[in-house]
Amino acid sequence: MKTELHRILAVDRIGPAGLDFRVAARSAECSALARRMRLPAILFLTCEFHLHRQPGGDVTARGRLSARIVQTCVVSLEEFEAAVEEDFAIRFVQDGQESEEISPESEDEVPFQDGKLDLGEAAAEQLALSLDPYPRRPGAALPDQAPEPTGGKLEQLADLRLRH
Repeated sequence: MKTELHRILAVDRIGPAGLDFRVAARSAECSALARRMRLPAILFLTCEFHLHRQPGGDVTARGRLSARIVQTCVVSLEEFEAAVEEDFAIRFVQDGQESEEISPESEDEVPFQDGKLDLGEAAAEQLALSLDPYPRRPGAALPDQAPEPTGGKLEQLADLRLRH
């Protein structure tokens, strides 16, 4: 499967000291990712990885994601720009070797095949995980709500009947 942001790295390129790798999305890739993530726009996306091979074939990665996106405010429905800055740690594991247990303390696992990592897709997934599910434009406030009527439903019904 080819993804919107496709950056392949052969695991064999990662030496004993590790490897630094930078993913920078092009304009067309940002547009395609924005459609996938249902965002009005992704203005830029970069992701820095520091990769280390582990005994047994896994690869650990620590990194920093930086992006500028356009979101829709859940309160006002207005579009606004937001910065996304996120440090992360992930572990690439051979496809089919993922852990059965899910723990919030453990690193996220990203499967790979044929000795090749897709660092572009890993960057896209980190962005998706970093998005606020309920984005609010700075200064956006919920409108004041009308006070709840006092009394039970029968009292409210009686009150309505008396008014008419």
